Amino acid sequence: MNAPQANAAARMTYREACKQALREALLSDPRVFLMGEDIGRYGGCYAVTKGLLEEFGEERIRDTPLSESAFVGAGVGAAMAGMRPIVEIMTVNFSLLALDQIVNNAVTIPHMSGGQFAIPLVIRMATGGGRRVAAQHSRSLEGWYAHIPGLRVLTPATVEDARFMLKGALADPNPVIIFEHVMLYNMEGDLPSDMKVVEIAHAKVHRAGRDISLITYGGSLFKALEAADALAAEGIDAEVIDLRGLRPLDTKTILDSVAKTRRCVIIDEGWRSGSISAEIGMRIAEEAFFELDAPLRRVCSREAPIPFAAHLEDACLPQVATIVAVARELVRPS
Repeated sequence: MNAPQANAAARMTYREACKQALREALLSDPRVFLMGEDIGRYGGCYAVTKGLLEEFGEERIRDTPLSESAFVGAGVGAAMAGMRPIVEIMTVNFSLLALDQIVNNAVTIPHMSGGQFAIPLVIRMATGGGRRVAAQHSRSLEGWYAHIPGLRVLTPATVEDARFMLKGALADPNPVIIFEHVMLYNMEGDLPSDMKVVEIAHAKVHRAGRDISLITYGGSLFKALEAADALAAEGIDAEVIDLRGLRPLDTKTILDSVAKTRRCVIIDEGWRSGSISAEIGMRIAEEAFFELDAPLRRVCSREAPIPFAAHLEDACLPQVATIVAVARELVRPS
């Protein structure tokens, strides 16, 4: 029998990584509590909080009524009073009911009070399509929130980011939204046993390359990596950037990559018009236009409500074949 390795990685799902992050937060700080619809007895609509009620009790794992405005507002008040609330909104689609509390209260109170009140509120919500649950459950609106100064917007794509981004979010005195893509919860990955923290301020070069930059985040990261593998089989060396956060945006990593590859495709599950990909493209145009050897391109969702039917939903969302075709066209124009 082989002896166990000291730093062997633990294999777990993205869902389990999220749960471990919440559990660690609850154990390490008595001011932390969770609040949201069905997060207690039901265990959360994506089972992330399953078992936490039994372990921590009703004072710290609070089921709420179906009223996003009310329980996000309660989170804002609790944060002002010195607590560290973590609020779960089932999906980004329902967060629209709490926009006033997020945008007009959580974001502006620190500014309008001259810094007298901090709002250390963390909001988790699922985002994205692919589960065949139709338009009202499949939107990708994280780019909207990235428009708002005063918010930090995180988009963990990997197991290690799902496990450790929450710690950084809780350390931020300002409101933070964590967007978890719905198609990642069952994804498995290896978590090194010696990893205890990730820093949340910078993007990550997931795959180095020389011919073209594929810039993306969240659930689209793995489509970009798959596209990079397909391009490599054709002799095209793609660099894949995981943004990891949409606000603040790590512009330097983007520009460094584009300066090296001189071509860029931005993959964004949001709609093209007014999207975060539009912001990224404009920053490249403003600051690295003369580094480019080809026009900037985007692969976004079709500008329609996400359909229920599988073949229509697939046609609506960014797919690997489209990313490959767009990248190939830039590197080897016909």
